Amino acid sequence: MITVTYLDHSGFAVTTPQAVMVFDYYKDPNRKLEKVLKDNPSKDVVFFVSHHHPDHFNTSIFELAQERKRTYVLSNDIFSKIVPKKGISVAWMSAGDVIDQIPGTKEVRAFGSTDAGVSYAITLPDGEVIFHAGDLNDWHWSEESTKREIEEAEAKFKTIVNRIAEAIPEIKIAMFPVDARMGADFAKGAEIFLEKVKVDNFFPMHFWGEPQKACDFSSYVPAGLATKCYCLDKPGFSVEIR
Repeated sequence: MITVTYLDHSGFAVTTPQAVMVFDYYKDPNRKLEKVLKDNPSKDVVFFVSHHHPDHFNTSIFELAQERKRTYVLSNDIFSKIVPKKGISVAWMSAGDVIDQIPGTKEVRAFGSTDAGVSYAITLPDGEVIFHAGDLNDWHWSEESTKREIEEAEAKFKTIVNRIAEAIPEIKIAMFPVDARMGADFAKGAEIFLEKVKVDNFFPMHFWGEPQKACDFSSYVPAGLATKCYCLDKPGFSVEIR
């Protein structure tokens, strides 16, 4: 069983049988990570950071779980000078990198992003895959962007998504941006992603205080898919995935 706990924005704590994986910790207003760690005292703790933007990377992660063995998987766009030199294990990743020595995993694979940094696909020891998109999305504003800008943004996005689809036949859990600020095409990226990649369980994120749009799955999840969608619209909410 896997438990997915929403921390805030694009931040999640995903508890697997082997580890507590923390993705893009930005803030945790209900201090749920503290409870997750307390409830899983024997598990490895792995922090994943997709890129340097302050709504995805908070340097306070280096002060969390200090009594535990910690591993940090960091995108290469993060300045090394702000990362502690002692007391933690750090793995740096760029798009295309694969690491098979991260605690609680079979392998970690970094894919590209259409903004800064990378997206992560984590293969668990049983072969199931957890995916965190970071800022990978079809970023364009249809009301403001030119036709050419829209086409270029979509082409860049599809190139990365096609690589993911080719490398990973099925994703158990995917966390992906559904950003209402983008206007009419706010969920275009999620729609394309779900069309091209087989996802069992889908979690929207990065919705900047507008979960009602992100959680209206009928407006963008392609019909006929077996994908289960979850609305963790308040920090601290969690769900168990079997």
